[in-house]
Amino acid sequence: MQFKGLRNAFISGLVLLAPVAVTIYVIKVLVGGIGGPTSKYFFFFVPEEIFDQAVPRAALYALSTVIVLVLITLFGWFSKYFLGKLLVQTTERLVARVPVAKVVYATVKQIIETFSNQKKAVFQKVVLIEFPRKGIYAMGFLTGTGKGEVAARAKENIVNIFLPTTPNPTSGYLIMVPEDDVITLDMSVPDGMKLIISGGVVVPAYLPKTGEIEEVEVRTPAAAGKT
Repeated sequence: MQFKGLRNAFISGLVLLAPVAVTIYVIKVLVGGIGGPTSKYFFFFVPEEIFDQAVPRAALYALSTVIVLVLITLFGWFSKYFLGKLLVQTTERLVARVPVAKVVYATVKQIIETFSNQKKAVFQKVVLIEFPRKGIYAMGFLTGTGKGEVAARAKENIVNIFLPTTPNPTSGYLIMVPEDDVITLDMSVPDGMKLIISGGVVVPAYLPKTGEIEEVEVRTPAAAGKT
């Protein structure tokens, strides 16, 4: 029993410290990947001996990271105005002349614009479908209704469903399903994402709406014999 208690205490501590550890790791990678290479350019006037010391070097790396993030923010703000739009359009024209780069740029831009669109949610609802065969259910996200050639050739009302993979939801499958074969869930998109990322460990609470659950009469064997 003591070993079991120690094991449970260790797991509880691990669960509590995991988010902190991941956060520190992300910050470390961010500072090392951005602040490290750029610090020599921003602080070219700093003697090399300073970079050889751990604490000053970490401070310069962190400050360089902040400078880069601020510059990116200023560039995004500047791009909303005439000169900024002109600069972005000129850059896109130059990239469009490079055979391979234009395809990569156009694809990445389309993906980013799709997922950064705040006016319309990319994932509209959480749904259940039978996948990959009948009798097995997979949870996905409704992204829209079928349109264009796909809808015309299907000859029925279909919807677009994105089925993310576990535990990495950035990859998955895009499938087109008849609308009648889709079960819409009440859970929110964030709750559905938590369920997928956790592999089914984190299950959101569910309180059925009034009237959705039928009352079932429980009959004892004695009561059943009287009928």
